[in-house]
Formats: sequence, C-alpha cells, structure tokens
Amino acid sequence: MSSLDASTGPYRKCCSSKGVLATKECLHKLRSDDGWKQFFFTVVEFCVDHGTEIPNMEEAYVMRGGRARHQPDHFTKDQYFRVEVFRATIDCQLNELDRRFSEKIMDLLSISATLIPRNRFKSFKGSDICELVKKYYPADFTQQDIYGLEQQLKPFVVDASNDGELKNISTLTELCHCLVETGRDAIYNLIVRLLQLLVTLPVSTASAKRAFSSLKIIKTRLRNKMADENLANNLVVHIEREIAEKYNFEAVLTEFKRKGDRKADL
Repeated sequence: MSSLDASTGPYRKCCSSKGVLATKECLHKLRSDDGWKQFFFTVVEFCVDHGTEIPNMEEAYVMRGGRARHQPDHFTKDQYFRVEVFRATIDCQLNELDRRFSEKIMDLLSISATLIPRNRFKSFKGSDICELVKKYYPADFTQQDIYGLEQQLKPFVVDASNDGELKNISTLTELCHCLVETGRDAIYNLIVRLLQLLVTLPVSTASAKRAFSSLKIIKTRLRNKMADENLANNLVVHIEREIAEKYNFEAVLTEFKRKGDRKADL
C-alpha cells in the first residue's frame, strides 16, 4: 500500500486546527467508494507503466490462518483490498489523528494559528485566548497574569500588523525569537511565556515509545543503580542525538569551565 501512503502523506503534518480538520476530511473522502475508484485507477496506471501484472479483482480471495474460518462467502480480491487493506489503513490513520489531536490540542492549535502575524490575526479574539489559557495553563498563569495577558495582546496585534519585521513571521518559534531579539519580550513578557508553552506542544503530544525504547538501551544491567538525574541527562543526549552530534568535547569543556572555578583544572 505504498501508493496509499504517498497519496495521504502530504496531509500528515498539520500545523493548525484547520489543517487537522482538512486532513480528516480528505481521509474521509479517500475512504469513500469514489476515493477507492480513483485510488485503484492510479494503481492500475502505475502497473501498466511498469509492466506489473494486474490481478483479476473479481476472483475469489482465500484468507490464510485462523481468519479463513470467518471468511464470508463469495469473498473477492476487490473486497479484500478495498475493505481489509485500503479502508483499514485509512481507519488506522483517522484513529491516530483522533487520539493525538484531542479537544485540548485542537484548542491550543487554534491559539497558535491566531497568534502568527502572517495569518493577519484572522479570527483573533483576545478574550477567547485568555479563556483557553485559563483553562489549560492554570499553573502557569495567575488570574492577574491572565488580565495582564489580555492587556498585552491589544498593542501586540497593532505592533505586529504594522512592523515590517514582525508581520511576515510564519511560525511561533520565529515570533518568539524576534520578540526576544528586538527587546519586546520585556513589553510582551506574558505573550512570550504563552509562546514558549505553545512551542513545546508538539513535544508534549508526541508518543512516549521513543523514550521507553531509549530507556532499554541506556539503563542496562551495569547501569541499574544510576540516579534519576543522571539517567534523565543520558536519555536526553540519546534521544536528541542528532542535536548532540553537532557539539564537540572542546566546546562542552569550554562552557563547563566558563561557569566558574572548579577544584580541578580542565
């Protein structure tokens, strides 16, 4: 089903709530009878172009193993590929989207979209943003902070709409960097705090399987008594090894030495 993966691949990376909804809509259309016909036509064209034999879809399909006992009568290859493979794959993707993008995530993604200056602050409502912040980040924003955030959002929209450096920013990360580099983080300190929380959203919704897989590699029998802090540091280095490879030992030693006097010379 590599063709199916290729056809749905562009929709997997969603950057907003609208993107998630659009992805689900595309998958539902692809799952319909018309979607299957269009997909099958694409597969037939591929087979013809590459000299691949096309099976007779009206022939009976015989399941193997324990499933053969539950096979319905007159079960054809068309039914197998359409229901057991094609639609089952799409259903799996839809279930994964529903699991990863809960109501909370969708709300936070909507905040992300409205705060990006390049979107021209469409559907922007400061009061709605503050309500969602109050709902999902109660430990990070007090009631006074939420009131201050609403007051900061008003001049921020005007500033970002008129400033040439800000109005073309298309990501939250770029926006956060720009506010810090231009010294605006002192003026919009609560907005910067919110941006920092939203930037970590992809990390907080990612699957924990990678961390557990790394745990098996790092915490071996010889490292069984490793302290939690040391274990956490080793896990970070292993999981983010693509970033860690960019550093060298000399740079680490220089930074370590710069932080203060040590008992031993480095």
